[in-house]
Amino acid sequence: MKIVILERNSVGTDISVDCFEEFGEVTAYRNTVSAEEVGERVKDADIVITNKSPMCEASLKDAPNVKLICEFATGYDNCDIAYCNSRGIKIANARDYCTGMVAQHTFTMALALNQKLFHYDTYVKSGAYSAQDRFSNFDVPFYELEGKTWGIAGMGNIGSRVAKIAQAFGCRVIFHSVTGRSTCTAYPQVDKDTLLVESDFLSLHCPLSNLSLNFIDKNELKQMKNTAILLNVARGAVVNHMALYEALVSGEIGAAGLDVLETEPLDRNHPLAVLKDSNRLLITPHLAWASVEARKRCVQEAYENIAAFLRGESRNVVNS
Repeated sequence: MKIVILERNSVGTDISVDCFEEFGEVTAYRNTVSAEEVGERVKDADIVITNKSPMCEASLKDAPNVKLICEFATGYDNCDIAYCNSRGIKIANARDYCTGMVAQHTFTMALALNQKLFHYDTYVKSGAYSAQDRFSNFDVPFYELEGKTWGIAGMGNIGSRVAKIAQAFGCRVIFHSVTGRSTCTAYPQVDKDTLLVESDFLSLHCPLSNLSLNFIDKNELKQMKNTAILLNVARGAVVNHMALYEALVSGEIGAAGLDVLETEPLDRNHPLAVLKDSNRLLITPHLAWASVEARKRCVQEAYENIAAFLRGESRNVVNS
């Protein structure tokens, strides 16, 4: 059995992947980007472990032995499912390994932006606080979460965890199902317009699809409160970046926290990259999922998926 890990560094070099050697010969590459690179590296593989590398006809056509693609991720939009189905190649993802961490990061960004922590940290460290003659300073207003409306797009595992935390803070939770197929009854399900108009905080947790592409665009941003905080920990293309930049500059919304971007890494000349005001825009480099614990669980999930496949069992297969 030949196993190829195309993006070994995607789970961090501090996390061991030696467990896969139990199944056979393992070849690991630091990173693999292009279809041409993939094609050369998987031509003799039986199992491919990947994250963002393209899994499609161009990259797999000369790899006749591939039987299973394992994702070091929950998302599998790097895979051409129709092509893999035509080849009988199974695709297995890692599920629920980072739910708690993504929810935690959602609130880390929300609280930092809502409480203007960047402003006040700078105020103290600049010497302005030491120079004043009173004990406190609150020149930029900030607000409580309690009593606010927290809107969620995508009530899956992560959305559900975020909803529970928001409730613990005293928020009213509403959600919108992008597909319209949610069976969740724990919170009010609303239409998209209601979600946009009523949310003080709007967090995005939906997978990328034709339904969610540019889910937040110019018209949607206009409907939101000018004090609203938008949080995207889903996929970058769920939000139109130029529309968001314009909304932030014009004050159409209060602030945004982004962990995912349309193009990763972000081009240094992109308008969002040059908007340096961290009180309005907080960007992190796609790390919401990446606690040490979560990355260990991700590797373990891929290990369990391969073990199940070799036993003839279907585990976390997304295209069966």
